[in-house]
Formats: sequence, C-alpha cells, structure tokens
Amino acid sequence: MGILLTAQGVEGSGTILIIYVVLIAAFLYFMMIRPQKKEQKRVGAMLSSLEIGDSILTTSGFYGIVIDITDDTVIVEFGNNKNCRIPMQKTAIAQVEKAFEK
Repeated sequence: MGILLTAQGVEGSGTILIIYVVLIAAFLYFMMIRPQKKEQKRVGAMLSSLEIGDSILTTSGFYGIVIDITDDTVIVEFGNNKNCRIPMQKTAIAQVEKAFEK
C-alpha cells in the first residue's frame, strides 16, 4: 500500500483508501452476511413446511416423529415407546424428513 501511495502522491491517497474500504465491505458481505441469510431462509422454509407425521432430527441429536404443531412449539414422540412425547421449540429442529419420502 505504501508503494501505491507514493506513486500517486498525496492527492490520490484518499481515493485508494475509499477503494480499500469498499473492497473489504464487499468481501465481508459475500463471505459472511450473504451465506448466513441464505441459511436462515433455508431453515425458515424447512420449519414452515413441517407437518404432522414428519420424522425430525433435533439439534441435540434425537430422532422423533411430530405429533402436534402449534405456533412456536411441536410435540415430538421419541423412540418405540408411544408414551414418550415431549413438547419442544421449533428452533430445536435441525433436519426434517417428510413422512411420504423414503
């Protein structure tokens, strides 16, 4: 950067600084912000398509079947024991497998 500043003189140094700031901001947007927004959209779409009977994987690693759905919670049945039904938040769902898919 020092070579560029001395080659153009003092007048061009402000322009180069602005170009570097814009390049860094663009890099941060495409490497950090954009992928995070895409992931949020994917998770939102997954949770909005959640239906009763779907098989899910929770963020803690448990597999279960959705029994009931409310606004922000679901009741999930875990394991072969039909009495093990636990209410949990939708945000704790990591993966959904539709009931009709194999």
